[in-house]
Amino acid sequence: MGEPVRLLRDKELKEVVSFDAGLMLGKAREYPKEVEIRGRLSRDLIEEISKVKKEPDWMRRLRLRALEAFEKLPIPKWLEGVESLDLDEIASYVKPKAETAESWDELPEWIKDAYARLGLPEAEARVLSGLTAVYDSENLITKVKEELKAKNVVFISMDEAVKKYPDLVKEYFGKVFPMMDHKFAALHYALWSGGAFVYVPKGVKIANPVEAFFVIGSELEGQFEHTLLVADEHSFIHFIEGCAAPVLPKFSFHDGMVEVYAKRRSEVHFTTIQNWSGSIVNFNNKRAIADEEANVEWVEGSIGSRVTFTYPSTVLRGRGASTKNISIGVANGPTKIKDVGSKAIHVAPNTRSLIISKSISSNGGIAAYRGLVKVLSGATNSVSHVQCDSLILDEKSRAYTLPRNEVEEPTAEVTHEATVGRLGEDQLFYLASRGITEGEAKAMIVNGFIRDVLRDLPLETVSILTKVIELEFSQLGSVG
Repeated sequence: MGEPVRLLRDKELKEVVSFDAGLMLGKAREYPKEVEIRGRLSRDLIEEISKVKKEPDWMRRLRLRALEAFEKLPIPKWLEGVESLDLDEIASYVKPKAETAESWDELPEWIKDAYARLGLPEAEARVLSGLTAVYDSENLITKVKEELKAKNVVFISMDEAVKKYPDLVKEYFGKVFPMMDHKFAALHYALWSGGAFVYVPKGVKIANPVEAFFVIGSELEGQFEHTLLVADEHSFIHFIEGCAAPVLPKFSFHDGMVEVYAKRRSEVHFTTIQNWSGSIVNFNNKRAIADEEANVEWVEGSIGSRVTFTYPSTVLRGRGASTKNISIGVANGPTKIKDVGSKAIHVAPNTRSLIISKSISSNGGIAAYRGLVKVLSGATNSVSHVQCDSLILDEKSRAYTLPRNEVEEPTAEVTHEATVGRLGEDQLFYLASRGITEGEAKAMIVNGFIRDVLRDLPLETVSILTKVIELEFSQLGSVG
């Protein structure tokens, strides 16, 4: 199997690799901050965050319980090296000096400039039903079109939902992904800020996607947004999550959370285009519960960041529930690690899961698939298929496949297949002879490699993914 996948040590974390220089957002620059809370992770720090956010007492108590859990829980064994992160060094909460806005014109110029570079105003106007944008630790703008209002869809910031819909939030918050799941889930619940709350009423189908976009604006900063999506019976929604950051001299840490509750016969598509700059250590917690005949589809495009750990998961709790998970991980450059995968937990009979992983490693990068398929006793006639394809673009790069199957039901059908391919010098030579640069050639080959999974994705997802991959290999940076 070779060397184990590991997270980078302190010295490596604080280096900046050269091909981040063209990042679309440019280099990090100073900007006005209204509040910045940093220091040793403690009860006083948690109390201060809750006070600044003017939260109800039940949320303050939840944060303190999470802090206690974080202090008790061990470092997960499958995250070797995370202990090298000095959490006391990062800012746990940062609020930019900008009022929450309902239109782009109301934002300060420096924020408008950043969002314009990312193309958010255009996307919101053209193809989205709703959009919320988080800068550092706070939502700065949330826009909802009349389609959502007319159908009584709730689409607001997570912080606003805590105050406006406390009973609804209490019913679901932390129930899909419990804080005791692992140490960094507990850390998230202790420090969470920003994110989106979505409730789709029974029978409502939203024609166009909604999006949440997250930007980390400075070094040595933690971002801990929380997204909670509840799709009631017979409903449909496509949620897009985008991420970006400027080039940072030192690392920042992202520890986000997504909880999805898909009720009977509902359908949820959740797409993430994660294209952080190379200074970000990215840890994502994503899980869904699917009730009877519900369907949850995850698409995870992990292109940027220094290190990414993310495993979107679905608990198939209801009879006939199904899930599909497509992950695309690009580890482009020395010290770059993409450890991505999926989990499918079959609890009920006649459940279905399909997991497809496409990993690409280049310029000394490490790409790994890490997944779990678990079929509990009584989940009769369940079917799961896992397909892992790895593409290695040079001799310095590596790829790993680390599957795990736990099948307790004799009637279940669980299959797994994996392939590894390597880019040959003759292919690059042929493309070079046609006037195509090496970066353009690699982007073409990578987009061809993932073409079969792109075929079934929404047009807007395909467009963003292919553009981001082109930027990554042309060394022009990222748009998120």
